[in-house]
Amino acid sequence: MKKRILGRTGLSVSEIAFGGVEIGMPYGLGAHAMPDEASAIRLLQKAVELGINFFDTAIHYGESERLMGKAFQGMRKQVVLATKCVHFKDKNGTVPAYVQLKDIVRSSLEVSLKNLKTDYVDLFMVHYADMDILQNEDVTRVFLDMQQEGQVRNIGVSVYKAEETAKAIESGVWDAIQLPFNLMDQSHGNHFQEAAERGVGIIVRSVLMRGMLTERKFKMHEALKDVEQHVEAYRTIAKTYFNNFPEYATKFVLKHPQVSSVLVGIDKEEYLYASLHNIEGGELSDTLFAQSKRMQYPDPSFLNLAEWDRKGWL
Repeated sequence: MKKRILGRTGLSVSEIAFGGVEIGMPYGLGAHAMPDEASAIRLLQKAVELGINFFDTAIHYGESERLMGKAFQGMRKQVVLATKCVHFKDKNGTVPAYVQLKDIVRSSLEVSLKNLKTDYVDLFMVHYADMDILQNEDVTRVFLDMQQEGQVRNIGVSVYKAEETAKAIESGVWDAIQLPFNLMDQSHGNHFQEAAERGVGIIVRSVLMRGMLTERKFKMHEALKDVEQHVEAYRTIAKTYFNNFPEYATKFVLKHPQVSSVLVGIDKEEYLYASLHNIEGGELSDTLFAQSKRMQYPDPSFLNLAEWDRKGWL
């Protein structure tokens, strides 16, 4: 397993990161039964054995943190743990003032540390940092304070929109950004070079677009007809040049040198092995890389799966 440096953190992380949401709760399109506790622990330990050292979780991922805590007892130094704090906006969408906010975030961290059976996390992130949060000085102050205290080695944000990525980089505060990026939605890629220049690590999620960029085909709503056609065009390339669609999708993202690690949701051993096989062999050719970039979906703002779900399109 190749490793890359996560920006200015200096952390050496595996190119494939174990996305912990699917062992903790039902997730994704066509979500299926989760593994039982013993199976999940074996899976996490097998991932370490096979070279994965970067594990992503969150307090909101059901049992995920607790399972990682059990799996990694006695091997803490072998793994890099990233987790995310509790959502802290109130019901009106307001960020609490500094004192209350610090209590909320500190309590969240304490629960995560207990779940993970550790006295520090390598990366502690805001679960979803929208523009309101990114512009809030109290949020910045709270996370910098916690980093100074030592239980949090590095701080980061998880974002959805490209403008949020730009703002997070511009702030100079955050050590790493977790963001969605894939063949279809390449909008965040416009900020990758600046992130690299400023030492901000890039962690990519949604590489397979929650299962759409795989061999599985979903019956799509009429409103998504253009999306379906775009996916099929990429699928044709995958069939021509790769063993499978996920291999193409993963190698496309890893072709970007600014990307430190690719998050893959894994809840079965077969998916673990498949994820590792997808990065074997040579990287994407320059020609195919350029072609794949040209083919990106023209309106990335439309590629909002949560919104599709709310509209009943999925």
